[in-house]
Amino acid sequence: MLSDDEIRQEYAILKQSGKNPAAFGELYEKYYDKIFNFIYRQTDDEDLTADLCSQTFLNALKNSHRFEFRGVPVSSWFYRIAANEVNKHYRKEKKIRVFSIEEVKVRELIEQGAEGWDEELIQRLLNYLKELPTDMLEVLELRFFEDKDFKEIAFILNITESGAKMRTYRALDRLRKNFNISIKYDGKK
Repeated sequence: MLSDDEIRQEYAILKQSGKNPAAFGELYEKYYDKIFNFIYRQTDDEDLTADLCSQTFLNALKNSHRFEFRGVPVSSWFYRIAANEVNKHYRKEKKIRVFSIEEVKVRELIEQGAEGWDEELIQRLLNYLKELPTDMLEVLELRFFEDKDFKEIAFILNITESGAKMRTYRALDRLRKNFNISIKYDGKK
């Protein structure tokens, strides 16, 4: 989690990049891997991910003058652009959206709050996650795989903060009902 000063520093770098594109390189280097992995989980295709990731950063650089400071990290804007690029791709190609769930991360979440999980139950959970509606998967991915707070999730998905909380809680309730999962968020179960 970035401090307010770090968020403001990144914002200043982004504003500089409008006049000096080389300044953008610092943000690109810092966030490329995170944005790549975010896109990859939604495409499960490295070549497509590389293309969409490149398009994400190109759009960010071209539109850096449009970014408005709202107290969220610049990376949240990159995630928003990346999500839009992924959505645009799926609309254009008329393909079914893919979510590649990182099994290691799911196991970490389970270990934090659940006992008695065997391999069969974990596999059922992984399969169940793939069947969740896109809006629920998006918030779970941003909250638990990308470690975003509700304010950032709201910004990325262009919804209200209360909407981000509601979607997250609904998705977690669905998981709890089907798997008796206890997942920690905001220091609470």
